[in-house]
Formats: sequence, C-alpha cells, structure tokens
Amino acid sequence: MTDQAPELTALLAESSIRLDESAGTRDEAIRATGRALVEAGAIDEAYIDAMFERENSVSTYVGEGVAIPHGTLAGKDSVKNDALVVLRFPQPIDWDGNEVSVTVGIAAKGNGHIAILSQLASILMDPDKAAALRGATTTSEVYDLLQSDEDDD
Repeated sequence: MTDQAPELTALLAESSIRLDESAGTRDEAIRATGRALVEAGAIDEAYIDAMFERENSVSTYVGEGVAIPHGTLAGKDSVKNDALVVLRFPQPIDWDGNEVSVTVGIAAKGNGHIAILSQLASILMDPDKAAALRGATTTSEVYDLLQSDEDDD
C-alpha cells in the first residue's frame, strides 16, 4: 500500500463545483469557499476561522488567477472528511492586489493537504490549464482539468 494521495477528482463532489459565484472582496470569497466546504460535509464552521488565520499569515494566492484557501494546522480538528471545492468568480476579485477568478478550497485531515496542494500546483502552474479552469463553464470541464495526467504503469 502506497502513501499516494487520492485523485483530486475523488475529493470533489459535483455539487462542490460552483462556476457562477460572486464576491466583492477576498474575505467574501474565502467565506464562500468555506461555506462550500461546510455544505460538502467536510468541515465544521470553525474551520472557516482557521482559513482566515492562514490567509492573514500567508496569502493563498498561487498565481494564474487562482487562490487555494485552506486552514491552519490548528483548524485540523474541524475537518470531518478530506474534500475539495472549486468556485469560479466570473467577476475577478482583488486578492491583495492580484486578480482571482477561481478558488480551490481544501479540507484535509493529517498532512493530506500537502499532497493535495502539490497535485493542484502542478496543474495550476500550467498557464493553459489555469486559463481553462478560469474559463470553465461546466463541471465536466473542471473534472477533466483536475484529472491526473500520470499513467499508472
């Protein structure tokens, strides 16, 4: 048995992909991302506070119009299940001087978020994939983009 992280798509329920969100501020976007994780049954409300703590200590903006809000280590107790949510904001948000169109919220027990972040980073560092994610209008487009490119051989 390997310590391999689950497929990103396995952590993402179709109802957790929201392609027409709106937020006026970074904090509204973080709150919307946290609410989506609550609605997915992944976290308790307290985790949203941990997401703000993380953001206030280090920005979760990763480039290419994407931010990955997630909680601090102290927030782990509020995580019920590992999960991802993807929110697309057709009207970009000012994220500390950067434009953000997509947030990917992460809830993970233990150190699972590290493997999830590294998988996400490899996708989001590809400008074409990041642009496709910003422009996605269907849940299947989002699933396709988050599908692992690696062959299991």
